[in-house]
Amino acid sequence: MNYIVLDLEWNQSSKPEGTIPGMPFEIVEIGAVKLGSDRSMISEFSRLVKPQVYTTMHQITGRLIHLQMQQLQSGDPFPVVYADFKEWCGDEPFFCTWGPLDLTELQRNMRYFELSPMAGGPIAFLDVQKLFSIAYDIKERRNLEYAIDYLNIEKDIPFHRAFSDAYYTARILEQLPTDVLGRCSYDVFHLPRDKEHEIHTVFDDYFKYISRPFRERERALTDREVMSTKCYLCGKPTRRYVKWFTTNSRFYQCVTECDQHGLMKSKVRLRKAENGDTYVVKTQKFIDKKTADSLKYKREHTLHEGVLRS
Repeated sequence: MNYIVLDLEWNQSSKPEGTIPGMPFEIVEIGAVKLGSDRSMISEFSRLVKPQVYTTMHQITGRLIHLQMQQLQSGDPFPVVYADFKEWCGDEPFFCTWGPLDLTELQRNMRYFELSPMAGGPIAFLDVQKLFSIAYDIKERRNLEYAIDYLNIEKDIPFHRAFSDAYYTARILEQLPTDVLGRCSYDVFHLPRDKEHEIHTVFDDYFKYISRPFRERERALTDREVMSTKCYLCGKPTRRYVKWFTTNSRFYQCVTECDQHGLMKSKVRLRKAENGDTYVVKTQKFIDKKTADSLKYKREHTLHEGVLRS
């Protein structure tokens, strides 16, 4: 397996009314670095993409990425560049990006140009920005240059071009402790197509579930797997400690208790898919009694406020 550290630059319409539905951003540059399983650099990829959709450079984009539309005319159309990129990646690439957006935008561009999907469902990848925060106990997402300075990595090429940002992301990935590399993220541009292909992943200290799509949110909230609170470590049923509740209708949470492993918080987030369907991301994590009791109080307070408002 090779790590493919990917970064994209993209352009957009200069006017909101000119945005094409389903294609808000057009990729104008693909940069990537290939790392071996030992995280050592193997090879590089850097290509400009000739625009086919948004042929005027957005003013802010041009200043940010230091590219002009005239330069992009020397590139190849997206289908050609993507075919070369795919061949360069090789078999079974494991993608790594700075932040969660690049794989989604890559697949949006692929769909627009009617290219075969990268996968039939969610794609596991490493969000190096998130892993950097976890590894060094930083409470919020930071930009790429902050991480480079934090790790005292030499800034030997300019930022804000696809290859240079991929290169710096790869340098950060090289230095991350091994124990955070198991915390993969999932790009859900393509959701699990059915119940059999839903995602169930156990990490060091929590569990993640990604559902298939549902036509209506009500069907998601009555699905047995979505609302299951069995212990993710032993698989046994748990007892209710704090019933399901919500404060904003976007996510629901509860606390249950496993005889063997203790108090477990379950959180169900409702999200919109590309086609408007609803899907669910559920996380479960063991918590202490103080945290559980604070959630119990929060539920009671929420119910009380709801009664008063009604």
